[in-house]
Amino acid sequence: MAVPVISVVQMRDWEKATWASGQTEAEVIRCVGERLARSALELTRPDELILIVAGKGNNGADAKAAQEHLKERRVDLLEVRDPARDLSKLSALSLRPALVIDALFGIGLNRPLSDEWGAFIEVINRANLKVLAVDVPSGLNAETGEPSNVAVRAAVTLTVGAPKTGMLKASAWPYVGRLEVADDVGLISCNQTSELSWVLPGDFEGFPAARAVASHKGSYGHLGIMAGSLGYHGASVLAARGAQRAQPGLITLHTMEAVYGPVASQLQAVMVSPWRRDEHFEERYSGIVIGPGLASEDVPEEVKTATRKLWQETKVPVVVDASALTWLPEGSRRAAGAPRVITPHPGEAARMLGISSKEVQEDRVKAVRDLSRKFGGTWVVLKGHQTLVGRSEGEISVNSSGNPHLAQGGSGDALSGYLAGLLCQPGLQKDIFKTIRYAVWQHGAAADHLQKLKTNWVVEDLVRELGGTYAGV
Repeated sequence: MAVPVISVVQMRDWEKATWASGQTEAEVIRCVGERLARSALELTRPDELILIVAGKGNNGADAKAAQEHLKERRVDLLEVRDPARDLSKLSALSLRPALVIDALFGIGLNRPLSDEWGAFIEVINRANLKVLAVDVPSGLNAETGEPSNVAVRAAVTLTVGAPKTGMLKASAWPYVGRLEVADDVGLISCNQTSELSWVLPGDFEGFPAARAVASHKGSYGHLGIMAGSLGYHGASVLAARGAQRAQPGLITLHTMEAVYGPVASQLQAVMVSPWRRDEHFEERYSGIVIGPGLASEDVPEEVKTATRKLWQETKVPVVVDASALTWLPEGSRRAAGAPRVITPHPGEAARMLGISSKEVQEDRVKAVRDLSRKFGGTWVVLKGHQTLVGRSEGEISVNSSGNPHLAQGGSGDALSGYLAGLLCQPGLQKDIFKTIRYAVWQHGAAADHLQKLKTNWVVEDLVRELGGTYAGV
């Protein structure tokens, strides 16, 4: 299940509680080693060389424990005690190993590294090889997210038990790479709490529930989409196709008349009509999404007025994305209990808050809280690396799936459509937070699946994969 994002002190308390329960450090190290080996196997192919660079602490013990599970790989172990004396051992990097396992320093490091250690780590970084860091990249302060003066730049970090607070800081991202959590390593159930929770695939086991045998399309809602304008009609098509992957009962797309022809010609099951001033969205749909592809200067002012009216008055879930984010009224005036969701990327969030994108990225949690307050307690999906989902109060979820190849035009349109396609279904409106988190996770998981298949996938491929990842493992 989801694990909290915790401090180093909390991690130490958790470990102490584990030892007090009778569990041994040796057994946890064995479990971490086995889990680390699984990650190393996923990142390499049979007979490829893995170079383990191990220090004298528990991180080094974890990496050494992985060896027995790497029999299908060639493994070279470098035990490092004195960085100046052992620097020559890094000549092994000239063999261009497929993976370097960094196990020099753990989360206990809270001081600058010596010049000798700095030089040692810089040799690893300059080799430009794929690095898997154990628990935390060596040299990175797991509490603050800042390098001690130099730190290993990992492609993947496998942290033990739960993410540490510093690893989610923007300053840490270049060193942490993709963050993964080894939550199944023999520790007792986590006895720590946090405002942030890290999504695990198992959070969605059995979700959504199986459909009743005798159900029909009326059982699964009718989604209304307001999207697409001259020069941006593809976004409406991607949003509609993303919505289809959520399998609502019906989808109707209202697009600007200038692009009706090209939009309608690309969709079959989705009903398409040109937008008209006398549309009554609130009477027809069980969920609405507004915004994808409405960036043209020709979008009528009446569309913006309709958006504000729907935001304030309709009783069904409303998802707002892209250009429509700037049309929203501030404040809390809206139908009681009506779910509202906004899905900004950092640039859009910055414009909505009147600050810079850099400020948003420096404190993404604050940006989520501030956006939610400014727009009446709305749910916020702050997109980007480790997408956040939350509101002005309560838990904020940190998404664990996805990769940099999602940075393509149309990716967000597919997400907003898919999310709204789920939220319009009555059975998925019972737990709005879980449904939003599930949509975001599936979006990232689809990208991760595609990245394993080929490196040149496009957003149209993403739409085809959306919702197809089994989340129970």
